[in-house]
Amino acid sequence: MSSLASELDLALTLARIAEGEILPRFRTVSVAHKPDGTEVTEADREAERAMREHLADERPDHAVLGEEFGKGGPDDARYQWVLDPVDGTAGFTIGMPLFGTLVGLLEEGTPVVGVIHFPALDETVYAARGEGCRFRTAESEHAVSTDPVESLDAATVTTTALHSSDVTAEDDQTPYRLTELVRRAGKFRFVTDCTQHALVARGRTHAAVDTLMRPWDVAALVPCVREAGGVAQPLDPDADDIVFGGSLVTAGSAALLDTVRNLLQPDTNGVSHLG
Repeated sequence: MSSLASELDLALTLARIAEGEILPRFRTVSVAHKPDGTEVTEADREAERAMREHLADERPDHAVLGEEFGKGGPDDARYQWVLDPVDGTAGFTIGMPLFGTLVGLLEEGTPVVGVIHFPALDETVYAARGEGCRFRTAESEHAVSTDPVESLDAATVTTTALHSSDVTAEDDQTPYRLTELVRRAGKFRFVTDCTQHALVARGRTHAAVDTLMRPWDVAALVPCVREAGGVAQPLDPDADDIVFGGSLVTAGSAALLDTVRNLLQPDTNGVSHLG
């Protein structure tokens, strides 16, 4: 068994613990807003609280970083759990079933375990370093792999929203050239949050773009895509840490990722940053 097998089992348990707090509140929960304007619900908070309590019992020497309650645990811990109880809160609040629970584990800053769990669908994509990626439903479970399409004009490409793009960007956001990507992709679709990266890992789509990401949005996704044979990188060519890089592109092949990443870079005097 992998040295990470017990940690992957724990990550899957944490996702189920979160589900126990989330599903009873699905389609009935009230919405509040954080100081930054993003939505939050009782389901977000109680699910993360339950996961943290379980981790405190099972891994007291590990650190934790969560969307709702920030950092906790030893500052010098080798392992850090990264939690997003409800990824896709905006959809969750209006009754859309495509939200996910993300549980990631970093070993000395490197993402090594990832669970993408969809409570309302009872589907899970999960992986640990060196062990491949698997997809589980209520009826079956099997290994999955990316579809290594290399050409953009043959690829299905997705994104979640238009923020930090040439369509709409705040003053402090990078205007990534999403319009050009839409024009040149073989097929382009909007797909919610973590769902789009899970689809890349499963080989159902070929590349997924998120122009704005926080560490808890990223940590669980990277092991799943990479263990499925795909690639993952921040969009910013100067970012040297994928989890804290502020954005994410995943793809089934390195060639496609490079094409998408290069194409998205804002023009500087007509020349791409990665040109």
